[in-house]
Amino acid sequence: MRIISRLFLLIVASSFVTVASAQRKPVNKPVVTSTQKFKPPKLYTFLTSYKDSVSIPVAIAESIIAGKLKIYDDKKTEYTVSSYQFLYKKKTVTEDELTGKVSAASSMVSERFTVSPLPGLWIDKIREQLKAGEELYFFDVIAKDAQGRVMYASSLKIITQ
Repeated sequence: MRIISRLFLLIVASSFVTVASAQRKPVNKPVVTSTQKFKPPKLYTFLTSYKDSVSIPVAIAESIIAGKLKIYDDKKTEYTVSSYQFLYKKKTVTEDELTGKVSAASSMVSERFTVSPLPGLWIDKIREQLKAGEELYFFDVIAKDAQGRVMYASSLKIITQ
């Protein structure tokens, strides 16, 4: 009886090995294609002729806020704006509820946009409310080149005086 059980176990084990080896698929070697490395150029964000961080009078900021964002590289190649975030940091006041004392504060309004210039409602509100010492900030600017490659461009901060 012992010999029969060992023989039975040997047959079952060998059938598992046979089935397992028959189930293996041939391994296909992956096809390696070489792609040319792309080094994105340094991109600059312009609003009319202003870039980087600038300090300009309120009247000029009010006139250029309706302008279209432009993205250029060092070779003056223009790129398409894919999206950007805009932040308007404005001066406000706050009142201490216990003492009634009023103090200076700031408030921020921000949104992500996929079109340039800003929507008309934003332009109108900024023109109505803009004061010296406030900030208009274009950041997370994403641009596309002619081949559809997506890249980040520099931020643009405008501080009013």
